[in-house]
Amino acid sequence: MFPVIHRDEWLIVVNKPAGVPVENDPSGDPSLVDGVRYQLSAEQAHSGAPLFLGIVHRIDRPVGGVVVFARTEGVLRDLHRIFREREVEKRYWVVVAGEPPQKSGRLEGYLSQSRDANKAYVHTEPARGRKASRLDYRVVGHGERYTLLEVALHTGRHHQIRAQLAAIGCPIKGDLKYGARRSNPGGGISLFARSLAFTHPVTAEPLVFHANPPVDPLWDLFPRSNLQNSD
Repeated sequence: MFPVIHRDEWLIVVNKPAGVPVENDPSGDPSLVDGVRYQLSAEQAHSGAPLFLGIVHRIDRPVGGVVVFARTEGVLRDLHRIFREREVEKRYWVVVAGEPPQKSGRLEGYLSQSRDANKAYVHTEPARGRKASRLDYRVVGHGERYTLLEVALHTGRHHQIRAQLAAIGCPIKGDLKYGARRSNPGGGISLFARSLAFTHPVTAEPLVFHANPPVDPLWDLFPRSNLQNSD
């Protein structure tokens, strides 16, 4: 059972555990969408109502946090537009090696993607195949060897946070693909989709959804008060 953050007749929001793919992939491992569909089908077994569950957006398999699904085709189209037009606020918590050069700042550049390596690369100049990328960060806490950041993501590029932080010498803890020295237990990385904010596509109500990181060594480097006070 995946923790449900919010549910209404149009959408459902869950807290995805790190290591679970949002959708089915070649690994054949159980996916988030199938798990949530099973949860809903069990609840609706006696109603006879048709079940629809549409994938609105994705976060990387080793990342945990807030994920939204649509429960009607119309809402799926509306939410795709909201995300495409960047009418959504995304915030992440990140544990990185070292420390950024400033306590807060903006990272801008252009990202290219290698599909063979499943990896993104940061560039300073535009070119064909490169996409403009922008995020803001601020330091929230310090550890002996690691720093806790809050990141506001303005463009949702493939592996954007992972690549841009690695490019300034701050790879995410556990992220071997982007330069971390060692893996995390369980294979996750210390990147967590903390919150999503957008306007409800049907009711026009402003929505803000938060997820809490798991209580495990990935996040126990820092006092829980630091995490709670970063919002």
